[in-house]
Amino acid sequence: MSFDILKMHIPVLQKEVIEYLDPKSNENFIDATFGFGGHSKEILKKIKPKGKVLGIEVDPEILNYLETDLKEEKRLIVVNDSYTNLEKIVKKYRFEPVNGILFDLGMSSWHLEKSGRGFSFQNDEPLIMSYAHNEKSKIKSQKSKIQIKNKKYFLTAEEIVNKWSREAIERILREYGQERFAKRIAKKIVEERKIKPIKSTFQLVEIVKRAIPKRYQRQKIHPATRTFQALRIAVNDELENFKKGLSQSLEILEKGGRIVTISFHSLEDRICKNFFKEQNQKGLLKILTKKPITPSSQEIQKNPRASSAKLRAVEKL
Repeated sequence: MSFDILKMHIPVLQKEVIEYLDPKSNENFIDATFGFGGHSKEILKKIKPKGKVLGIEVDPEILNYLETDLKEEKRLIVVNDSYTNLEKIVKKYRFEPVNGILFDLGMSSWHLEKSGRGFSFQNDEPLIMSYAHNEKSKIKSQKSKIQIKNKKYFLTAEEIVNKWSREAIERILREYGQERFAKRIAKKIVEERKIKPIKSTFQLVEIVKRAIPKRYQRQKIHPATRTFQALRIAVNDELENFKKGLSQSLEILEKGGRIVTISFHSLEDRICKNFFKEQNQKGLLKILTKKPITPSSQEIQKNPRASSAKLRAVEKL
């Protein structure tokens, strides 16, 4: 892993993840959102000598940057797939028993700064916003035990803004972005695409700015923040996928095993909170965090993007 990539890779709530997952010698864990493997490295230390980690990462390009020690770690299996296929993956790799599962739903700094897929409104890039969309990525190392799952079709943000109806765009901006000016922005998008296709992030930012009142453009939050969040969630079907992953995690987890989630906006946190509450009422889960755990001021100072993180944890009964 290059120094630049390593610098931007800062696992969120690392200490708290280990505390609530409570990994012990020879236990097995699933990192359902593997990323650069920061959380998994710490888990692997705690589960020596025979404990294993199954890492699932939807973005094939990220796996190119795995550090050498992770690629050579025999107790680690890394799969290029989605946690929506959690049960199938566990069955395929005969990965059992499962003593704990981690969902870290945060978008990595690499996606924002280096992926070139239009996740950030700070860089002028194509409107892709798909985690799995990467035609150029090829993983050459067979030692890393990475399995590539090719997909023929990827929804992109460009397709949404240029082809979806005004009503559909308005709905995702309101529901996924909680954007108060969803109707105005959707209307402006449809007007602008009639003149010229919307291809880049900067094009979209300018459209959003022209759609909302000027007094709202000077607020602390960038005027395009909610629009970009909404499009990213829609492209990757993030909320429905999270529901599927949570449901399957309960099925494959051993009794006494734990699920830890880290969410970064209220929509994800609400799904998590409601799911845990429902399963607790059924007597299937014990809630370990009555209120979500948030990063310390020291962690936020080192990693400002951690500021919105919320950790929840449960134990299977």
